[in-house]
Amino acid sequence: MPENKEQLLKTAFLLSLFTIIYNLIEGGISIYFGMHDETLTLLGFGVDSFVEVISGIGIAHMIIRMRKSENIIKDNFEKTALKITGTGFYLLTAGLVAGSVINILQDMKPHTTFAGVIISIISILTMYFLMNAKLKVGNKMGSEAVISDAKCTKACLQLSVILLAASISYELFHLQYIDTIGSLAIAYLSFKEGRESFEKARRSDFKCCDDD
Repeated sequence: MPENKEQLLKTAFLLSLFTIIYNLIEGGISIYFGMHDETLTLLGFGVDSFVEVISGIGIAHMIIRMRKSENIIKDNFEKTALKITGTGFYLLTAGLVAGSVINILQDMKPHTTFAGVIISIISILTMYFLMNAKLKVGNKMGSEAVISDAKCTKACLQLSVILLAASISYELFHLQYIDTIGSLAIAYLSFKEGRESFEKARRSDFKCCDDD
């Protein structure tokens, strides 16, 4: 273990704290513009950001405990956070699927997806930075927990790419069901993350996400 383990853990904690604060801001802005512009993809992306906050709090709590002990297992707080996160992802999935059906039946489409383009670009840049920073710290520490947290950030990066693809495609071509397709793609990833959250809650180690 590196001699500066305490500094590395402090950096990991600050990164997790930044992730929480960023997701709160991103989620609020995304939901506002998603409702204002009637874009379901952006709205779902915003709700996903708030669900990720719960997961982020569990990670921050984990890192605090890592500073006190090297060999730890999940406590009730972290397991509860994972179960709440999983439930949130499942509810988001159901909401997006229902919203997509309503959009199709009522022939609804966004006023504009320009906000989604801007938000997704900022998110991609931010998540890419966080992913690499967490990987760097995790590799220096030899910590599977911190490395796995970086893989969770990679999942957020993938969501941002979906938002960008859907938003920029609609803004350029105004195709009828682009927003609906984008929201269903986010619903699929949300369902996957929800399933993984419940699987993680049943494990005793600190793997944040599956490797695939």
